[in-house]
Amino acid sequence: MTRIGGDIVVETLRALGADTVFGLPGQHALGLFEALRRADDVRVVSSRVENNLAFAADGFARARLAADPHGPVPVTPMIVSTGPGALLTLASLQESRAASVPVLGISSQIPVAGLGGGRHGYLHELPDQQASFRDVVKSVHVVRAVSQIPTALREAWTAAATAPYGPVWVEIPQDVLLAEASLPPLHDVTAVPVALEPLPELAAEASKLLSAAKNPVILAGGGALRSGAHAELRALAEALRAPVVSTFGGKGVFPWDHELSARSWLEDWHTTEFLAGADVLLVLGSGLGELSSNYREFAPRGRVIQVEADLGKLESNYPALGIHADVRLFLRALEVSALDLPARTADGRAEAAVADLLARVESRLDGQDLAAERKLVDDLRAAVPEGTQTFWDMTIAAYWAWSAWQPDGAPIHTAQGAGGLGYGLPGALGAAATGIPTLAVSGDGGAMYGLAELATAKQHGLDVTWLVIDDGGYGILREYLTGAFGETTATELARPDFVALAESFGVPAVRSGLGTVGADVAKALRTPGPSVVLLPAVLKMFAPTHLE
Repeated sequence: MTRIGGDIVVETLRALGADTVFGLPGQHALGLFEALRRADDVRVVSSRVENNLAFAADGFARARLAADPHGPVPVTPMIVSTGPGALLTLASLQESRAASVPVLGISSQIPVAGLGGGRHGYLHELPDQQASFRDVVKSVHVVRAVSQIPTALREAWTAAATAPYGPVWVEIPQDVLLAEASLPPLHDVTAVPVALEPLPELAAEASKLLSAAKNPVILAGGGALRSGAHAELRALAEALRAPVVSTFGGKGVFPWDHELSARSWLEDWHTTEFLAGADVLLVLGSGLGELSSNYREFAPRGRVIQVEADLGKLESNYPALGIHADVRLFLRALEVSALDLPARTADGRAEAAVADLLARVESRLDGQDLAAERKLVDDLRAAVPEGTQTFWDMTIAAYWAWSAWQPDGAPIHTAQGAGGLGYGLPGALGAAATGIPTLAVSGDGGAMYGLAELATAKQHGLDVTWLVIDDGGYGILREYLTGAFGETTATELARPDFVALAESFGVPAVRSGLGTVGADVAKALRTPGPSVVLLPAVLKMFAPTHLE
């Protein structure tokens, strides 16, 4: 058997640690898919549309990170063809970049002779395909010979796995993938990400500020979750007696029911003021962006310490003692046991402040007609067995889940990093490919983006329960437009009979109601394989506070 460039790609990926590849064939990528056919130790998970394929790779990586935050970084390869196939992944890769998810995108390219923008008329030819990806992914790597493949993939893998994690892009021309390979079989290709340690002087200054703080508060973001800093964060919070607020992306890094957990009601003014009132606010793995700052209304009155692996986010929104570091490595360098805390005692003040905050949030919700929405979140959480991972599209139920979902034992993954529609089902399918049961939640608008992937779920026998909440349109945009202008435009949608459509794919489906949806979802989750639960319901959002 003649080995070709495609075989070198697959051998390198396997040596780097990949056991699963998400792939959708195309004319220029034939050499890659022939090599995948030959490999007996790499599984290929297909899809119907490239953007969903990229979402699935993202979901696979997130699920593995959640299941084993201290294991090898689960860089997840995704293979597509040139031009249209490649470009369809851009919106999905934007989500992976915003959420720091290590996806390795590999695209075929036109033959080497056509590279450089010469307008030769090759199928799928672009003057500069790389340019479309440069500002979306962490790095772009282009191969022009078979011998370049191992190093290009190793460099890309290293970049994806280096904090902050993120997607990378590799392009390999059609003729390189098909060319005979003279390299020996590859079994020992390693990637060693550089550990992002804090500067010792900065860690010491942070320790000094925290030791002197009388009212410290911690804001734990997605960077804390991605770094696996669960134990270190808890140890610090308990030593400082510091309340912990989680961003939407950081949910799960601190125990939800811990006496110091102020949870994640970031769009509530009471929480915004709670954070602003800290004399020292320790921000771990958050850029304090639009959502985390309650739409820029957050105005800290004390000192801010910001620990962030993404250098560009340091002090991008608020002045701070900026520390460029992986959160877990920073917390280890801080040496909790060495903090000078002579006056810090468990006098109950911090716990009382947290309880008071949560009571005020609860009271504010009690003053609105939101019983159905709150019960829905509670019913869904009660329906989800321990170990199930959940994936949420951009829909009103997800906006509730950002704040209200109890993530311990049921991790939540959403598309709020970039805010694109269509993430729920394909992300959950990727997670299910790891072998865990998953719940996907979509609105009817977002569901239409990924309907074709019901065929993928059926073909691969993936254990996904898909809850589709049908409110007849883009519900949150309906609320935004009506709230701003008194009327709505282009938000009302004609949609299919989702139950009948699912059954046409051979996927069992049930029409539910607000009173029975918890039981219906629980039953579907107990049933192996894909299933759909349809909930016709018009949900409301809690009132915004950033305009008050």
